[in-house]
Amino acid sequence: MYLPPHFEAPNTQVIHELMQAHPLAALVVHGPAGLDANHLPFEFDAGEGEHGILRAHVARNNPLWQEVKEGQEVLVIFRAAEGYVSPNWYPSKQVHHKQVPTWNYAVVHAHGRIRVRDDARFVRRLLATLTRTQEAAEPAPWKMADAPRDYLEAMVQAVVGIEIEITGLVGKFKLSQNKEEGDRLGVVDALQAKGQTALAAAMQQSPLSPR
Repeated sequence: MYLPPHFEAPNTQVIHELMQAHPLAALVVHGPAGLDANHLPFEFDAGEGEHGILRAHVARNNPLWQEVKEGQEVLVIFRAAEGYVSPNWYPSKQVHHKQVPTWNYAVVHAHGRIRVRDDARFVRRLLATLTRTQEAAEPAPWKMADAPRDYLEAMVQAVVGIEIEITGLVGKFKLSQNKEEGDRLGVVDALQAKGQTALAAAMQQSPLSPR
């Protein structure tokens, strides 16, 4: 990934926060038919391994788990808020017209080595963790025990777990850090007016600053 210094994530904590806030990521692998991508919700355990561990599950009918090799290198891409930026949103454009369209976004690339976990106990624990995390904000959180036992066991048997030992993390936060403060605020105002509040908030809350 092309990464100019002014768009580089300033620390590991910011990268971890993006991964945890946006768990649905693209797992990119190179299999027998070439490059392939699967979109999966990941559990991220920052406390295990040198850079952390990613865990997810795929349908047993998905050929991914049979095609990857133990320890094969893979890439997992997490993406947060993103959106188009018009030159008209920069106040300086009205002065010298030296602005062009662009796209703002925040992404994390997690490089790692994959391992298949065709283990019902592993899958059950993973599903319980993912469920607790995603149901936490619900007024009456659903839990796995709410489903009939035989039905739940059938669902567990229908999926296969995967685990990725992260070997490297790269975060790119392209949020107009290369622009003057007035132009950055112009973009924030325009995004808010268009209802793209998540991207506007990311620009306002980002610890990144021009270098």
